[in-house]
Amino acid sequence: MSVYLGEFIGTMLLITLGGGVVAGVVLKGTISEGAGWLVIVVGWGLAVSFAIYAVGNISAAHINPAVTVGLAFIGEFPWNKVPGYVLSQILGAFVGGTIVWLHYLPHWGKTEDVGAKLGVFCTAPAIRSYAANFVSEMIATMVLVIGVLFVGANKLTEGLNPLVIGGLVMVIGLGLGGTTGFAINPARDFGPRLAHFLLPISGKGKSDWTYSWVPIIAPLLGGALGAALYRILFDQQMDLIYFAVVVLAVLSAVFAIVKDQQNKIKTQK
Repeated sequence: MSVYLGEFIGTMLLITLGGGVVAGVVLKGTISEGAGWLVIVVGWGLAVSFAIYAVGNISAAHINPAVTVGLAFIGEFPWNKVPGYVLSQILGAFVGGTIVWLHYLPHWGKTEDVGAKLGVFCTAPAIRSYAANFVSEMIATMVLVIGVLFVGANKLTEGLNPLVIGGLVMVIGLGLGGTTGFAINPARDFGPRLAHFLLPISGKGKSDWTYSWVPIIAPLLGGALGAALYRILFDQQMDLIYFAVVVLAVLSAVFAIVKDQQNKIKTQK
């Protein structure tokens, strides 16, 4: 099996199981309806673990463009394979979203909430503030990528790495996911969002493309940031490009703070 097919299958499994958990919780008439955020977070974490076990020995199971780009940024993955990996991940996520739609076919028509339907496929912020949402996704993905590098360097967890990384995703969801739904993966958000846009889902509403850039660009920057911080802090590599990414991330955070203060002033007037 090629590495690209491995990434396709791994990401497809991730979305089929992770998106399937969301569908079971938010769609009307399911047995698991209303099970809550904890079930969703645990489901996504276990979906990540299973996807890594499935294709880890084939493609290293990046299943996430932010991981692929982050590793390439620090020289741990060849740049010439990045486009193929990213395309495979997006296509796998699209097919995974399609499988979820098909599996829950009778429940779409019974669900009136268009936001809940969209939430099966992609993320949306709890409070829409693009700058703050961007920083939230950037921070969460930074934690993911630097955590993956920690796990890879720690022989203590060898053999259990997929479960440990699944646990990492769970704690990111619990600790950092309440703001934006923790996409932390451009393919996980874009592929199923595209499926939502194209599929004949009953009463589906709009696909919210105005927000879609946030869970694409922010995780890519967060992935590069996490990888750069790992190199700077733990490998003592002081390359200028690593510091440039850190500066860009800091500027993003400052911009978000300024926008938040401006919004507070507008609200008070």
